[in-house]
Amino acid sequence: MSETVITRFAPSPTGYLHIGGARTALFNWLYAKAKGGEMLLRIEDTDQARSTEGAILAILDGLRWLGLDWDGEPVYQLSRAERHREIAEQLLGEGKAYRCYATPEELQTMREKARAEGRAPGYDGTWRDRDHGEAPDGVAPAIRFKAPREGETVIEDRVQGRVVFQNKDLDDLIILRSDGSPTYNLSVVVDDHDMGITHVIRGDDHLTNAARQTQIFRALGWETPIYAHVPLIHGPDGAKLSKRHGALGVEAYREMGYLPAALRNYLVRLGWSHGDAEIISTEEMISWFDLDAIGRSAARFDFVKLENLNGHYLRAMADTEIIDHLKALIPDLPDGGTLAARIGADGWRKLERAMPGLKERAKTLIELIDSAGYLFAERPIALDDQAKKQLDEAGRETLGALLPKLKDVEPWTPEALEACVRAFCEATGRKLGKVAQPLRAALTGRATSPGIFDVLEVLGREESLKRIADQTQ
Repeated sequence: MSETVITRFAPSPTGYLHIGGARTALFNWLYAKAKGGEMLLRIEDTDQARSTEGAILAILDGLRWLGLDWDGEPVYQLSRAERHREIAEQLLGEGKAYRCYATPEELQTMREKARAEGRAPGYDGTWRDRDHGEAPDGVAPAIRFKAPREGETVIEDRVQGRVVFQNKDLDDLIILRSDGSPTYNLSVVVDDHDMGITHVIRGDDHLTNAARQTQIFRALGWETPIYAHVPLIHGPDGAKLSKRHGALGVEAYREMGYLPAALRNYLVRLGWSHGDAEIISTEEMISWFDLDAIGRSAARFDFVKLENLNGHYLRAMADTEIIDHLKALIPDLPDGGTLAARIGADGWRKLERAMPGLKERAKTLIELIDSAGYLFAERPIALDDQAKKQLDEAGRETLGALLPKLKDVEPWTPEALEACVRAFCEATGRKLGKVAQPLRAALTGRATSPGIFDVLEVLGREESLKRIADQTQ
């Protein structure tokens, strides 16, 4: 086996890059980086009926957005079908595979008989040792692997430990269909061998495949890669992860306003740990990651934890970097083009100035841009229900009395504005909250916002005074 660690991420392009696949890719990427090796990308597109170009692009884009690069060019499994057929013929020639002429009806009868007898449904080996002179006319045979019937197939798994399969429970799987197309388990074995894969890190739903693939590796005299089968991700309720839990495509998390670094941090903690560390930089992940620290029990996906973690990353991120993320995200949102046009060059400048206050409250980029909406709102700005309550008769009266004082503020800074408002409160016997709340409502259309004096400063003298005046008329 090569001294260099070579892992692979091998998605089937039948849909988006889902969150479980993203974690598998991350674990493969981290292990390769941690060991100074390589992670290869193989697109397992042999299911032509379900594989789509759009899904391939979604997978590639999802990996790039997550910051998971791969080594070399992607390998497309379908393009290697001739090589897979060549190995199937080799096994046939060596007596390690055989032609099977069983019809679909006969196979169905076998399955029904097995169920009736309380056995797992599988192929009964009818054509394993039969004379091919008995082959029916006009039936194109499939080629089946001649699996060992005695003894055990053992997987020494880096996550699951020693996993034993009784060979009598593993039937003779088809490796080449009657139309000449190779099947999954054969293609995977040939590709893993030819690509020099040393470690196969994937979901534990592939454990039975690992047994079958191990048998094929041994029949071919090839070294078997080291396996690490990771428990699947469950929802917070312990049930299999579904869309309502968060089993969405990576692009959906991007559109919901999550940051790649936060999602990487969250995913790595789903099933892997390093002491009590929760906030883990990519550099620390690479330094600490090993297969032995992956747990054997299913991890539970929790949106609340993800949101809180994302909020931490937002608060720690440089304001200019957040702006870059928003500029990349907004055009891809529904009505994003309209929003981008409304923001304009001046709006981006306002947004950057307001960012320290905005990012303290937001947990996602979507929350942040939503709370920043007041910066780009056209007058007269729309009021939400809570803002309307603040702008009752008393609130409007307060603003009417404050407005002349604000007009005289010079310079227009948070400090000078705060001094003006506090002096107004003291002179009129009003509490600060009774002034700040209607002021906030008039300026932002909401009852919550960043600090009100920062809001005044970012909006500027002219726009602020006009918005207040709109609510006093």
